[in-house]
Amino acid sequence: MSAGGETIPAATPPARRRWLGWAIGLGIVAVLLAANAHLVYVAFSSQPDCVGHLKLPDGSTDHFRAAKSGC
Repeated sequence: MSAGGETIPAATPPARRRWLGWAIGLGIVAVLLAANAHLVYVAFSSQPDCVGHLKLPDGSTDHFRAAKSGC
């Protein structure tokens, strides 16, 4: 116990903790939205050209390949 009637201050007021929780939550949501927007942007802006597929001359099927080539 402390002498002289001193009180121990609270760590943080409840309103401040609530505000901090909302700020952190909104920051996380903003980062996730920005990452998803970037993913969609890159997906639409970088359309790959036609890529040649491995086609064996003997017609064997011992490798995976596209069912029908787009080229």
